[in-house]
Amino acid sequence: MFERLSAPKQDPILSISVAFKEDPRPNKIDLGIGVYRNSEGQTPIMAAVREAQLVLANTQQSKSYVGLAGDEVFNKAMVDLLLQGTKLHSRAAGVQTPGASGALRMLADLLKQARPDATVWISSPSYVNHRPVMEAAGLTVKEYPYFIAETKAVDEAAMLAQVEQLGESDVLLLHGCCHNPTGADISLDAWKRIAELANSKGFLPFVDIAYQGFGDGLMEDAAGLRILADSVEEMIIATSCSKNFGLYRERTGAAIVIGKTMEETMKARGRILEMARSTYTMPPDHGAAIVAMILNNPQLKETWLTELQDMNARIKRLREQLASAFQAATGSDRFDYFKRHKGMFSVTSLSDEQIATLRQEHGVYLVGGGRLNVAGLKESDIDAVVKAFIAVGA
Repeated sequence: MFERLSAPKQDPILSISVAFKEDPRPNKIDLGIGVYRNSEGQTPIMAAVREAQLVLANTQQSKSYVGLAGDEVFNKAMVDLLLQGTKLHSRAAGVQTPGASGALRMLADLLKQARPDATVWISSPSYVNHRPVMEAAGLTVKEYPYFIAETKAVDEAAMLAQVEQLGESDVLLLHGCCHNPTGADISLDAWKRIAELANSKGFLPFVDIAYQGFGDGLMEDAAGLRILADSVEEMIIATSCSKNFGLYRERTGAAIVIGKTMEETMKARGRILEMARSTYTMPPDHGAAIVAMILNNPQLKETWLTELQDMNARIKRLREQLASAFQAATGSDRFDYFKRHKGMFSVTSLSDEQIATLRQEHGVYLVGGGRLNVAGLKESDIDAVVKAFIAVGA
């Protein structure tokens, strides 16, 4: 039966992680896969998470099924975290999913059921899994202009000009903050204009917010999403706890739907639950139980917020140090984009050949397209990375 299958394509990010693990060189540097690492190169368990796990271990009475929607306390906490105080909060409903990718797929399948002819517009470039997930759901995918490679900035004029052409059968997929892969975010004025256009043109905003707290701050990073939530009639959201809670392997995310009425919202939520039943049935509990406990316990929440702020501050310092090291080594400000960008990633100007040479000759791993995970740097590796970049002609 299986002889008719063609060979699968390698995942452009996860395959780099495998290659890195198999590299025997002791001084190799992984700037590919998107995880936060501390100064020792470890991806730590956050203090609030560790404490919540201990409480769960001592108090949890059952490992029975939790239901199709997952942990409802978690679902409410995630809706509150993003939307409390906005006009749409009262008619928003969440469903726990296996990570944000699970949320993306559930929402894509929902769009296919609600509007089979829908076109999903993603940024150019966008998160590597956006197109595959939307197309796997049977949706048409097109790209809107976003990033200027030469200046490493968002081309808001070109982006908004394309958005002005969208209509009722279109879905606009936006990165809530800390754009992946570029690190370049749109302004709040652009968010306001998008809200105006959504109302006048009728397209549906779809916000993917996977890095809340890694940019300007926890609430600041949700500012654009909240502008939409105070302006539009309906929207959908995919959110993740992988980064800001450090729960990468627990696959903890949520899909949030907001209809024009609560009746429409619950109808959409019910369809997601039907689709969950026919795919994974229900999401894993552990990560969601941890998040629910942290967000509903003032002491644990304060511990979490402090550690998240410390992680955020360290990423900003790494960006400053990297830009300064390039400035000192090259006498040029062409790498200053590192300190202008936000979150984990920045897109470099390296070609595929330069990226291959970095890996083969210097043991520095980036993903294709030149995305560099600043949050994966150790301070002690900055000089080596700069020297490697210069050696390949960056």
